[in-house]
Amino acid sequence: MNINLTLVVQMIVFILLIWFTMKFVWPMILGPMNERETRIAHGLAAAEKGEQELAAARDQAETIVREARERASHIIEQAQHAARDLVEQAKGAARSEGARLVAAAQQQIELDTTRAREALRREVAGIAVRAAAKLLGREIDARSHADLLDKFAAQV
Repeated sequence: MNINLTLVVQMIVFILLIWFTMKFVWPMILGPMNERETRIAHGLAAAEKGEQELAAARDQAETIVREARERASHIIEQAQHAARDLVEQAKGAARSEGARLVAAAQQQIELDTTRAREALRREVAGIAVRAAAKLLGREIDARSHADLLDKFAAQV
């Protein structure tokens, strides 16, 4: 055999192999590769969209947290104001109650003082009657001389 003829036959076989591969085998390989490329492209697009949505969600979350903090500080401020009002009301009520108690105590003291004076007057009147009875040597009737004793007690 001639080397030239073998080389030509090998070239023809090789060309037929290439044609057969490109016609039947290559589409079977390229189909799944194109499908995978499409899936990867869709996945990358979805990942990019997800990152954008995540950034938007973070912004929205920060906005919500900021609003919540503002509301919380406003609520705290209102609660402190209400607490101050309650404390002031309680102080006012305590002052008025204290003033009422002091007035009631002063009235009670005046009443007790008056009672003590009256008791002291009666006692002094009794002592005066007994002293007068001893001086006179006879018993003085306290009922008959009540006007005299009241005048004496009023002077004392």
